Amino acid sequence: MRFRDALAGPGLSAIAEIKRRSPSAGDLRPDADPSRLARELEAAGATAISVLVDGRFGGSTEDLAAARAGTTLPILAKGFFRETVELEAVRRLGADAVLLLLRDLDDRSAEQLMAAAGDLGLDALVEAHTAEELGRAVELGADPIGINARDLATFRIDRVAQLDLVAEATLQQTVTKSGRVVVAESGIESRSQAAAAELAGADAVLVGSALMRAADPGAKLRELLARPLVKVCGLTREEDVAAAADAGADLAGFILAPESPRRADRALDVPETMLSVAVLVGELEEQPTDLVQLYARENGQRGRDAVLLRDGAQVARVADLPWEQDDAGHHARASGIDGRLMLAGKLGPENVRVAIEAVDPWAVDASSQLEVSPGIKDHARIRAFVEAVRS
Repeated sequence: MRFRDALAGPGLSAIAEIKRRSPSAGDLRPDADPSRLARELEAAGATAISVLVDGRFGGSTEDLAAARAGTTLPILAKGFFRETVELEAVRRLGADAVLLLLRDLDDRSAEQLMAAAGDLGLDALVEAHTAEELGRAVELGADPIGINARDLATFRIDRVAQLDLVAEATLQQTVTKSGRVVVAESGIESRSQAAAAELAGADAVLVGSALMRAADPGAKLRELLARPLVKVCGLTREEDVAAAADAGADLAGFILAPESPRRADRALDVPETMLSVAVLVGELEEQPTDLVQLYARENGQRGRDAVLLRDGAQVARVADLPWEQDDAGHHARASGIDGRLMLAGKLGPENVRVAIEAVDPWAVDASSQLEVSPGIKDHARIRAFVEAVRS
């Protein structure tokens, strides 16, 4: 399968990167065995493999050849390519795609290299770091487009700017009906950061340093891609946010509806390993959170289901129970909902595995079953809930 087509599959794809060192972080895995790593990362769920072939990253074309021997996945040769002869060399060694950096190429050079790559049977991942570069990539007809969170001049990571560009690239794709693949590159270290890229519209994430630093790169990749995500909702205290984060939850929910017994005065700060979610009933209000979970108001209470919004755009649906009621058909109903789904409704450590097996949701949402009293969490039950989801 071609590199671009492999990334276009359902769900979030992962390009797992093999690199020995980073100019910003120094040595990462100087003794890396590319063949073994490629094999292990394929088994862990990678959709494609990226191999640094540039000496500044401790890479070489020998690493590319070794990785090719270890995997059947598409391989991206990652370097600072400027000449067609360089593309020919990596193609002979088994590359399926090459990285082209618009930072280092004018439009004419980029267009020529894209054409040469196509003639050689290579896909070109055209990388942008700024809005101006993204505009150039779109005009060049690049597909896939990579959005790098790392400024290669300063090595600074700006995830917010990256997600804004991913969302812009996705919007342009929707408007033009281009079907273009968008890849979020760099700065992905946690499951929530991968999910943030996914919700912004990325088809894939490219992960390198986090894998190469890990004692077990395959296990780290599985961790980043693990679904369902876990949301702990109804948080009102900083110590409960910390407990949820320590347990490994991915999303922190803050109910801001005035009628709720779990109402928080505001959305609290969350660590980088979590996304914050404001839970509203009735009217949509701007909130300083990553996401908003919006319920309709019915008979003075929240309606049954909700939508999950990012910057006002729907990114998932929430299947919940009716207010203070049960429904024996809840899981069957939820399993019939298409698209990205968060499952809620009296979930706890004792029943969440059954729910996951019945519905296969993108995320699970628990609140009342993790409490000692409304808005006050039981830390042991939070841990047990996360463990049950991950088991």
